Amino acid sequence: MSRPRKQVHLAAHFPGVNNTTVWADPESKSQIDFSSFRHLARTAERGKFDFFFLAEGLRLRELKGRIHDLDVVGRPESLTVLAALAAVTERLGLAATINATFNEPYEVARRLATLDHLSEGRAAWNVVTTSDAFTGENFRRGGYLDRADRYTRAEEFVRLARELWDSWEPDALTGAGDGFVRPEAIRPFSFQGRHFDVAGHFTVPRSPQGRPVVIQAGDSDEGREFAARTADVIFSRHGTLDDGKAFYADVKGRLARYGRLPHQLKILPAATFALGDTEEEAAERAAAIRRQQVGPQTAIAFLEQVWGRDMSAYDPDGPLPDVDPDLSDGVWGGRVPLGDRTALAAKWRALAEEKRLSIRELVIEVTGRQSFIGTPAAVAALIDRFVQEDAADGFILVPHLTPGGLDDFVDRVVPLLQERGVFRADYSGTTLRDHLGLGPGSN
Repeated sequence: MSRPRKQVHLAAHFPGVNNTTVWADPESKSQIDFSSFRHLARTAERGKFDFFFLAEGLRLRELKGRIHDLDVVGRPESLTVLAALAAVTERLGLAATINATFNEPYEVARRLATLDHLSEGRAAWNVVTTSDAFTGENFRRGGYLDRADRYTRAEEFVRLARELWDSWEPDALTGAGDGFVRPEAIRPFSFQGRHFDVAGHFTVPRSPQGRPVVIQAGDSDEGREFAARTADVIFSRHGTLDDGKAFYADVKGRLARYGRLPHQLKILPAATFALGDTEEEAAERAAAIRRQQVGPQTAIAFLEQVWGRDMSAYDPDGPLPDVDPDLSDGVWGGRVPLGDRTALAAKWRALAEEKRLSIRELVIEVTGRQSFIGTPAAVAALIDRFVQEDAADGFILVPHLTPGGLDDFVDRVVPLLQERGVFRADYSGTTLRDHLGLGPGSN
């Protein structure tokens, strides 16, 4: 007997200032004006998306001591923006990226619980970590964490936040909205761990959805295990069908040892899209977008993050350098390269030789997310296939333009997913946990 068709989950990522955003396009508007956030959020809600997702940057990126030109408009604080969006949306989930390295659990739990009350149960927290001293220079303690300690602190952070959220009983407030508190329904908290030693009483009543949704992004073995123990949603980088299936099976397979069921963790890779009336038109549009996203300077800057050298003398439309990476500096351009840089450089060199790629062409290829390219019907069919074949539970869409980049998808692809019976025609619940099919957050 065949299983019922799975429902597709969709979320919208506000692209912000990075090399995904084609900020020089005439259609690109402000990255910080509230009107831009409002437009994209309302478009996502019109499309019945699960949530709207904001990234975070705790330091402006630099290249050879100069601010990277893609960061000059600034990076606003997520929860402030989402609190404002709660007033102009009704059902859309509101997800903030908040760093577990440079914040304190009590204050983050308090701010998220407040957003959850303001939005009537739509708050989410994307937990990220940082181990580099470059970002740490903006904070009193600096980049004190070893890379291996990122997840130990993050796991304690989330456990403590959940203890705070759970310290108020659901019926702690008596009466019909009169706001009176039953003191006996507020439990004191006391937490002692490797990173935190705190005690007291939490100040915010229990979240309307039990607990805010927890999102996590990580591909390392530590990150996967952290997600299996802790997260409600994992923001995956795996885009191809085969890679997606392998990642999906691996992470879902880890849940049982923590007493969790497969449906209790949603796997949502990031994805871009390019639509056209024909496949050829869509392919041409996608290629043009990628060349806008990865200009000559961006290609060289990205290469420098891996090689750890000044590569400005190299032609971005020429071959890769014949020198090895300089491993003496762990940070280049404000980012810590992932993994073994020597091995990564060798992998890139082999790929460039196999496909005869220039530096810019290589960077375009290796930095591309999963991208759905084609007619609206073809894109809807492919998204449906990924979900039905357990390569993903849905996707977090990253448009290349702010704020109108999602409009075409909502107008042309969402109706086709609805016709297939794999995407909601309207919201059936009021909270983000309802949208994700997670059930209420509880002990």
